[in-house]
Amino acid sequence: MTIKTMLSPVLIATLALAGLLVFLNYPGFSEQENAASKGRPATPVAFFEVLRTDFPVIVEALGTARANEAVSLTPLQSDVIQELYFDDGDVVKKDQLLMRMNDREEQARLNELNINLQEAQRQLKRIVNLAKSSVASQQLLDEQQAKVKTLKAQIEVANAQLSELTLKAPFSGKLGIRMVSVGAYVTPDDVITTLDDLRKVKVDFNISESHLPSLSEGQQVKALSIAYPDDLFIGEIRSVNSRVDANTRSIQVRALIDNPELKLRPGMLMQINLEKQVLSSLVIPEKAVIPNEDKQFVFIIEDEKAVLKEVKVGLRRPGLVQILSGLEEGQKVVTEGALRLVNGSSVSLLEQVTL
Repeated sequence: MTIKTMLSPVLIATLALAGLLVFLNYPGFSEQENAASKGRPATPVAFFEVLRTDFPVIVEALGTARANEAVSLTPLQSDVIQELYFDDGDVVKKDQLLMRMNDREEQARLNELNINLQEAQRQLKRIVNLAKSSVASQQLLDEQQAKVKTLKAQIEVANAQLSELTLKAPFSGKLGIRMVSVGAYVTPDDVITTLDDLRKVKVDFNISESHLPSLSEGQQVKALSIAYPDDLFIGEIRSVNSRVDANTRSIQVRALIDNPELKLRPGMLMQINLEKQVLSSLVIPEKAVIPNEDKQFVFIIEDEKAVLKEVKVGLRRPGLVQILSGLEEGQKVVTEGALRLVNGSSVSLLEQVTL
């Protein structure tokens, strides 16, 4: 056997590995490592005491705002606009007069009928007095009474025709843009303006049929709008549709949301948060959870040591997670500084985090 064969790479590697094993198992090495570990300074961390509290289960959905009542105002007759009594965006009361059309002919006809009625009533009174003394016949009296009734009916018709030449607000609300001007000839197909009752807004949204058992009329909802990110709008469920959509397996829900400052407008996109139920659960800050593949871990503090522990996470809310198993109420979990820890690391407590 040659010297070259004896010093082959395989032989050299085998000898090196054997030497390493001897070195690692040399008496006193383990003690030296532990001593070095004990000499490391404690890692400062922030912690949170595991808390049992109410954990609401929130169902989120998107919907579009609609006015509680909405209408496009159009004239009942075709004619020329004589007067307009509103401007763009006015807030009006129910039955407030908004527009008057050319009604000179109808006014003249009504005046004529009123004069004829006054004369007919005067004649009726005279005939009644004559009939008491048997000077006037019963037939004449009946004819005059019929004439008075006919004139009264004609006056009612004339008043109705006259009212059709005006436009009044059918309910209180906020007007839209005025689409016409004085002197314009309009027909029943022309929109004068729009009227919306914005003191409350309706929001229709769809949620999965699985949530149907937890829905009820009067249930509170909370809504957010991208236009007012800092405002929370409160309302309640007004109705739940009687049918589930067979294509999407969802059900339509209508909520009525208070809008006292008239901030919300029809057509706005609304995020609806519906509180399905409230659970009594253990919760911790979301930042305390350390994901590893399909498992979740946290560092708990025991005897000033960080102990890595697997937990089972349930529902999540912004900044919070529900803990189903793995922790007990009152245990301390690391919320800041976990990246510098390993299982068994010494820790020093800096501050306690609260919700």
